Amino acid sequence: MVKEGYYFGLPPLVAGGAALLLHWYLSAAVSVFLALFVFSFFRDPDRVIPAEPGAVVSPADGRVVVVTEEENAGRPGQRLSVFLAIWNVHVNRAPASGTITNLDYRPGKFLAAMRERASLENEQNVFTLSTEAGEMVFKQIAGLIARRVVSWKRPGEPVLRGERIGLVRFGSRVDVWLPKGAEILVKTGEHVKGGSSLIARWPAKRTSNRSEGKGAAEANLAATGKPS
Repeated sequence: MVKEGYYFGLPPLVAGGAALLLHWYLSAAVSVFLALFVFSFFRDPDRVIPAEPGAVVSPADGRVVVVTEEENAGRPGQRLSVFLAIWNVHVNRAPASGTITNLDYRPGKFLAAMRERASLENEQNVFTLSTEAGEMVFKQIAGLIARRVVSWKRPGEPVLRGERIGLVRFGSRVDVWLPKGAEILVKTGEHVKGGSSLIARWPAKRTSNRSEGKGAAEANLAATGKPS
């Protein structure tokens, strides 16, 4: 569980204990249920990260709601959107190994994350990631219930495929944009898991395959303690 779980979960748990001592059983039950929900929401399970060269993994748990062709800064490409329901794991992970060259926080609305307009109009963090195959973009997008996007990384920092990079609180959406040369492997309606589900293949340079595979193995050791 991430540390935010303790901040949000301990107060209702303590309140539930106090209510139980006062024989306010209904209040105690509601408070304890709320605490258990919060602890579950902020869970952070380990994942086995694919070591396949050129693999792009889902940044989050959820359901694929959009797969479409879309330009980014005039470059042709494809966008995938994953909707996170309130019961999904909300820790976000890097879809590929590389360096974060830009991180742009954009304040905005809090439309329902299922709506297509949310990708453009909602509050979001936009990551630009430079990889050995090229440049990709992914977003953490707040939703109707999620009211804060949290990044644990800064521009200039390297990340490994599947590495934890942040979270969005209480229901949200993530977008991934890839150049036209990437092969998309998922379809609308499929369920994916952050860090472990393969969503695309993006061929890297031949000279980088060995290092990328090594990077994924290192990410596995860091995230799960288990080599893939």
